[in-house]
Amino acid sequence: MTSVLHGRQLARLLGRWDAGRGIPDYVALATAVRGLLNDGRLALGLRLPAERELATALGISRTTVTAGYRLLRESGHVTSRRGAGSWTTMPGGARVGAAGIWSPSTTPDMIDLGRAALDAPPELTVAAAEALTDLPRYLGDAGYHPVGLIELRTAVADGYTRRGLPTSPEQIMITSGVQNALDLAVRLLVPVGQPVLVESPTYPNALVGFAARRSRMLTYGLDDAGWDGELLLDNLRQNRPRVAYLIPEFQNPTGHLMPQPLRERLPAAAHSAGTDLIIDESFVDLALDVEEMPLPVASFDRHARVLTIGGMSKTYWGGLRIGWVRAAAPVVQRLAAVRVGVDMSGPVLDQLVAARLLAHASSVVEARRVRLRRQRDVLMAALRERLPEWRFRVPAGGVTLWLELDAPISSPLCRAVERYGIRLAPGPRFGMDGTMERFLRMPFTLPERDLLEAVDRMVEARGDLDAPYPRGYDTPALVA
Repeated sequence: MTSVLHGRQLARLLGRWDAGRGIPDYVALATAVRGLLNDGRLALGLRLPAERELATALGISRTTVTAGYRLLRESGHVTSRRGAGSWTTMPGGARVGAAGIWSPSTTPDMIDLGRAALDAPPELTVAAAEALTDLPRYLGDAGYHPVGLIELRTAVADGYTRRGLPTSPEQIMITSGVQNALDLAVRLLVPVGQPVLVESPTYPNALVGFAARRSRMLTYGLDDAGWDGELLLDNLRQNRPRVAYLIPEFQNPTGHLMPQPLRERLPAAAHSAGTDLIIDESFVDLALDVEEMPLPVASFDRHARVLTIGGMSKTYWGGLRIGWVRAAAPVVQRLAAVRVGVDMSGPVLDQLVAARLLAHASSVVEARRVRLRRQRDVLMAALRERLPEWRFRVPAGGVTLWLELDAPISSPLCRAVERYGIRLAPGPRFGMDGTMERFLRMPFTLPERDLLEAVDRMVEARGDLDAPYPRGYDTPALVA
């Protein structure tokens, strides 16, 4: 069944859609709707409000809405059928991109800063060759291993033990990436419609996962310093969410690192509130300026309230779809029972490659840190020189800068930079209800030359926003 967007809902998402554009209202309306598609705040296949209803909600003439919808049909962002209404669609020649949003099928000159991910390390080729020698051992059975291969579970468990959290293979379940780990945890822990607590800002795909369960999302806002411990713990006690999803290690997108005193108090507070903690450690290996990492949150769990999820996407390679859950052994078995109804088990060969690659962890991680530290510093220097009005704090790890812009222009800026061959993720993608227009996430995972070129093009795009509207509509390269 097609979801229906009502006029008042679209009006709220559009916000000040006609402010200061200097162009006809119908063009501004169409451009603003495309912007919502670009940053993922409007889904494909969503039925738009009727022209009269939207005109009433926006306080404009129906003629303006009719003309705006006509432009959207011409650009391929809306399809209409008499008697059935209008719904959001995809322009021709687009596909589902790796970032979970729609992108053009051919963009050879695009500098893609929408994805906070690295290319594969050279050790991956070696690990893949080594894994082929391991494969014959598994060819004699059906190949289904719902909790994962024992050698990979052992390697992951050993990694936790080295970090000061004793872990056995029975406490590890291998999944098809971190997103799969989160999905399984949510399926197990969160009944439909129950409240969940998320940080603001947070990882966009986590919001999508909770929304799929029709969860009632509560937010805890991070500040410049990260988490206010007392406020976070009070939030748990007062709201008693079923689950709290937190990213303590180099939080995505802000880069904050949760201090150990708060980690020590979190599990007990969660237990008192009847809350389970889903702790996302996707970036835990990517410490750049930290002398000693704090202990994992699960180190202080006395009541089996903490499910830790992690994986190989950020440190190693996103194309190797390997994630995991660390939890109490009985919880792992319950997760396996849930998984059987979703995807049975992960690919055997991928898990063998992952186990071999983890044997090269020290060399891979150190090389990643050196590279990211260098690219981060180059990007920060360029931003300070070319865009001094923008503010950011230096992240001690992870792969992103969380930029505070000089005005609430994140979404229009991301639309503007596409004309210059840059793809960015605007601030509203990391929050709820269209907030965070003053913020922008910028990863430093690309080579220095691409980062410098990106900043130069962003300077030009920023200037376009202050100038009279310079041109007609250009078809966006990115639609959701």
